[in-house]
Amino acid sequence: MEDIDAATLEDVEAFFRTYYAPNNAVLTLCGDFDRDEALALVQRYFGPIPRGPEIPPLPGRPEIASRLEAEVRETVTSAIALPRVYLAFRIPAYGQDDFFPGDVTANLLATGKSSRLYRALVREKRLAQSVIAFAFPIVTGSAMLVIWATANPGVEVAKLEQALWTELEPLATNPQPDEIARAVTGIESRQLIALQRVGDRADQLSMFATLFGEPERINTELDSYRAVTAEDVRRFALEYLRRDSAAVLTYLPETDRVDT
Repeated sequence: MEDIDAATLEDVEAFFRTYYAPNNAVLTLCGDFDRDEALALVQRYFGPIPRGPEIPPLPGRPEIASRLEAEVRETVTSAIALPRVYLAFRIPAYGQDDFFPGDVTANLLATGKSSRLYRALVREKRLAQSVIAFAFPIVTGSAMLVIWATANPGVEVAKLEQALWTELEPLATNPQPDEIARAVTGIESRQLIALQRVGDRADQLSMFATLFGEPERINTELDSYRAVTAEDVRRFALEYLRRDSAAVLTYLPETDRVDT
């Protein structure tokens, strides 16, 4: 926060002039329109905006270890109703081959009521009110897979955390092909539904153009998910979903504070 707090109005204005300019923007048009007419309107409304200064080269990909060297553990108390446990792991950046097994793993763990963690922790053991897993698609350095579960009243957070590991660890030895197939099908279904919406299609084209300089990735992204196998998930879990490289954050209600 120190660098943000130290920013002056002049710093903010200079940043805006440098990066919020036509020569650093992607404009995407989607829909049923006449191409020549649309380009004429783009020129009319956007053409007069002056070009900004030359964009400074971005720093190279930060040197970040593929995983933490040891477990990191923190406990925080706050004005919340129920305890919550977070498990976070570094994973390959979005766009790298191993990101896609990671995203499939997150989906098979906690997307939908038939997912591994929901079935075990919410329905069967009744330890959690909810459980979520998400692979954050960060494109430089390292992405992140985060799992979090909110405890049911009266459930000890240590028991909830252990239940998470009990479901995670078998993925490194025996992932189930049917789970993987369901996860990939869910990803494919959500993606195809999104592409039917003009706004979502424009967003994805803009994202791929901005992040990778390849808007055509919109046509091949699903192939990367369809190619994920049980062996890919097993290898991913063995490499990245490890106790000795996890960041564990426990949120406790203020009344449950434990002095250490």
